[in-house]
Amino acid sequence: MLERLKKYIKEIDTPLDVNLEIPHLAYIEAKKKNPKILLFKNPIDKDKKFNIPVLMNLFANDEVVKEIFGKDLEEIAKEIDELIKLKPPKSFKDKIAMLQKLFNIKYTIPKRVKTAPCQYRILTQGAVNLFDFPILKTWEKDGGKFITMGQVYTKSLDGNIKNVGMYRLQVYSKNRLGLHWQIHKDSAHLFWEYKKANKKMPVSIAIGGDPLWTWCATAPMPPGVFEVMLYGFIRKQNPKLVKCISNDLEVPADADIVIEGWCDPNEMEIEGMFGDHTGYYTLKKPFPVLNVEVITTKKDPIYYATVVGKPPLEDKYMGYATERIFLPLLKVTSPHLIDYAMPENGVFHNLVLCKIEPRYPGESMQIMHSLWGVGQMSFVKHAIFVNSDAPNLRDYEAITRYILNHFNKDEVLISKGIVDELDHSSIEELVGGKVGIDATKVSKEKEVEILDDKELFEKIKKIEPLVEEIKQYMTDTKNPICVIKYKKEKTAKEIFEKLKSLKNHLRIVIFINTNETFNPYMLVWRVTNNIDALRDIWIDEIIGVDGTNKNELDNFNREWPDDVECTKEIIEKLKKLNLINLNEEELKKYQVVV
Repeated sequence: MLERLKKYIKEIDTPLDVNLEIPHLAYIEAKKKNPKILLFKNPIDKDKKFNIPVLMNLFANDEVVKEIFGKDLEEIAKEIDELIKLKPPKSFKDKIAMLQKLFNIKYTIPKRVKTAPCQYRILTQGAVNLFDFPILKTWEKDGGKFITMGQVYTKSLDGNIKNVGMYRLQVYSKNRLGLHWQIHKDSAHLFWEYKKANKKMPVSIAIGGDPLWTWCATAPMPPGVFEVMLYGFIRKQNPKLVKCISNDLEVPADADIVIEGWCDPNEMEIEGMFGDHTGYYTLKKPFPVLNVEVITTKKDPIYYATVVGKPPLEDKYMGYATERIFLPLLKVTSPHLIDYAMPENGVFHNLVLCKIEPRYPGESMQIMHSLWGVGQMSFVKHAIFVNSDAPNLRDYEAITRYILNHFNKDEVLISKGIVDELDHSSIEELVGGKVGIDATKVSKEKEVEILDDKELFEKIKKIEPLVEEIKQYMTDTKNPICVIKYKKEKTAKEIFEKLKSLKNHLRIVIFINTNETFNPYMLVWRVTNNIDALRDIWIDEIIGVDGTNKNELDNFNREWPDDVECTKEIIEKLKKLNLINLNEEELKKYQVVV
């Protein structure tokens, strides 16, 4: 497969350190308009040299994704849709077509092989040493080195359920790894079976091989359905798996590196911190430990890794593939759902845009609740629903204008529910506020009298001296937005109450205490990350949204994490090596430099 992707791969011969340097360069590459796959041929760890190259930004762009999947994503979605909607054939032609669709199901059955490229080299006992592999430390405040693109294979206690997911793994020592199994994930559910029975749990981690394996490990398949079946369905060939050396788990035969071991359900260790895909650090917390017994590799392995942090990154393209392919499954429970989009700067689970065709009053709310009850969609914090006449959901400027012209204060639903374990803003861990906005009807809100930014700033500044700057957006819509940055010496709610006196000039007010006032892309990222709808959205004479970092002023009792930020010295070094060619404006836009 990598041979097919060769024209998209940029080789880096310059020796670069696995500590920050390699991931920082990959992080910047992903923010380009046409990013490349990066192959680091000479990774080092200070004075130590590795003979295994590092591959990053594998899902680099839309063209690469199409090459990896072997066909257009919409074509795969259509195949799934047709399979879901199979009906009794009415003609001989229909019978042939149905048989062909059913015939394709045979490819979902994994095939076990006896020998495999991934077991060319077998390391056991004293030869096992994770530090012999170019595992990366991505961010300065990370708790250590992390495997970031590992396919984690597990099975249920009775062996009837098999699972693969992609979870980060922290290197504790040469033969111990921390398993970041979030409490909602399938592997965590299987782990609790072993814990209840007080039995060790086998775990194997595959790295590399066909890139489609990696995507399948992230796919939100229904519980109990082995994700590699999706690989077979897409490839139209049976997944080739090989039995591991030290346990009964099966992994892809073409994997580059396989790490085998077991978890003692009674052994937990602090994992983290880690600069995560939310763009914030995940805080320290105890997680299960993988004790490594065997490592196997190809003859000439390549180490696959990804970098996560502030958008845009390669998870943008991986997430888009998931979004397209799983649309038919969402339509099963919400048949009037036409399309949906999960913008990468909304960190996917923080914001979803849905185009629907409502047939009766309240159906928008019905679909909201339906989505909040479906698998990983249940983690979505903010959902906005538009009618079938709305622009393309990925024309973000046009769809934003449409939403603001269809926003009505009495069509907002704020509720409480489950949130992702990585969410840092919720009032309590794992549970927080959700908001659903029905923007399917033309706005009935009274139009406001627009002032220019300078005049409005002066009026606001008189009311609240802590305000530092403002910026108005979409002033040509019925519900213009005013972003207010202020010095946080009091709560945003206190300022909001004062600003009601300017209700003739304001409609939607967003408060921040960071630097996104004039950067709408990162503003969406910041605000959708930082709000809990139960606490931070106020619907009154005007609408207020508190997108500030929370602290004791807000009675926020949890620890607020730091932003993920590049280390300045590393950026300067990469510049001196002429490896960075992203201009300063773009570096600032995506907050690579602050």
